[in-house]
Amino acid sequence: MERSDVDRGDSGSSSPNLDGVPGSPGMHRNPSPPPSEGEESAEGDAIGNTVYSKHWLFSTLTRLIQVVSDQEGGSGAGDSEAQLDLDEEVESEICKVWDMSMDQDVARFLQEFKAADILLGVIGKSRSPRLTEICVGVLGNIACFPETCQSISGNDDLGEVLLLLLGDSDPPTLLETSRLLLTCLSQPSVAPCWVERIRQQKSVCENLCFVMSSSTNVDLLVKVGEVVDKLFDLDEELMRSWIGEGRGSPAPSPGHPTADGEPANDTPALGIAPCVLEAAKQLRSDSPDGLEVYMHILQLLTTVDEGIQAIVLSVEVGEEAWSLLCDVVCSDLCQPDDPPIVIHEQKTLLATILAVLSAMFVCQAQHDYSKMDKNLPLIGSLIRVLQYLGECQQREMERREPGSEGEADDNHLKILKDTCCEFLANILTELPKDTVSELVQRGYLSEETCSTAVQSLLSLYSTATRHFLAVLSEVDEKLAEGLLKDFPSLRP
Repeated sequence: MERSDVDRGDSGSSSPNLDGVPGSPGMHRNPSPPPSEGEESAEGDAIGNTVYSKHWLFSTLTRLIQVVSDQEGGSGAGDSEAQLDLDEEVESEICKVWDMSMDQDVARFLQEFKAADILLGVIGKSRSPRLTEICVGVLGNIACFPETCQSISGNDDLGEVLLLLLGDSDPPTLLETSRLLLTCLSQPSVAPCWVERIRQQKSVCENLCFVMSSSTNVDLLVKVGEVVDKLFDLDEELMRSWIGEGRGSPAPSPGHPTADGEPANDTPALGIAPCVLEAAKQLRSDSPDGLEVYMHILQLLTTVDEGIQAIVLSVEVGEEAWSLLCDVVCSDLCQPDDPPIVIHEQKTLLATILAVLSAMFVCQAQHDYSKMDKNLPLIGSLIRVLQYLGECQQREMERREPGSEGEADDNHLKILKDTCCEFLANILTELPKDTVSELVQRGYLSEETCSTAVQSLLSLYSTATRHFLAVLSEVDEKLAEGLLKDFPSLRP
């Protein structure tokens, strides 16, 4: 699929079709203006401990309501779905509200003022992508604080509309909507209600898959990936259901017609695994942090049978995943001339990728793409990782002062080592004589690298180590004898 900024074909609307959403304030009327409070004294006009003016905020929100009223009243019969530009002065004023809403006192005041209902009504009537983006952005800022997040999350109408906004065609609006969802999902007190909403709204999976498979917007891809990663981490059953939902090409979002103007409800959605891979390829060179997010999604998929099968049962998907992950390991993270510090800096990403490759290898080792005679550089990279890990751990021990914090770092390095050893042990168990011979000829197996491999594997993977040594003795007796000298416990 050719990638572009989010483009959903025939729909020209910047907002989802909200007509007919039951019970949604503002869907069939303009939002109500704020109640009249009378003129307050200058001393009582400040919001909390800030210098922001209550009166100014009232006036701006009232003006915001008037803007969408004018948009609706000024549209002709033939252009009711046309997008409108936002007046620069109005944009400047409501952007100030967006900035102000990062302050907790302002967020609390907006909650008391029921600004969420006002913004919901504005979003429902808005024909300006910029206006919709800003309104969602304000809600995203308000949601950063537990008390106000609880209030927003308890608004079912708002929750429904925000999930529908994931079908929007405007990347900035999608970005702010994703940021808001991630903020809510990251707060344990409200995360369950959002997970349940997402379970019930089937279009969420379709729309997020569409973004992952087609967008070129790096920030949007990263944020959408974080949302999916958080969802899968929170709810395994939701992940299982999403794995099983898509098998074909992406469907239009709810309310979006096909080229002939008819609904396309029977178009199957794109599977989650291919979409994750598409996003990972897009982010590989542009965002290492984003790539790490998508690699973690893949790792989560491999923790359930449905997920690993979704990756490996399709030869096309499996080969694409294997090729991408191997290339990232061998070309991006583990070059022969890289200093050991590179492994240390990329330990989390590397451990995640190796875990996915290891799961794929165990599940479908017979596939042509995973045969080791085609993956000699990968074996060399795994041994190099073990070499560098030894150096990294030694340096950490030498420079660390007694009582200093280093346990978390040690744990990450240990996870990487354990993952690498398990993967290498599985590979060595399957290595045929011809492949070992080629590894020796091409320099991947030498006295130093063989010693590193045996030393790392012997205690936990003695069977794999002995098998490797037996094959090696048929290929290079001198090299094998040197290992037996260094590790006498391997002698029969």
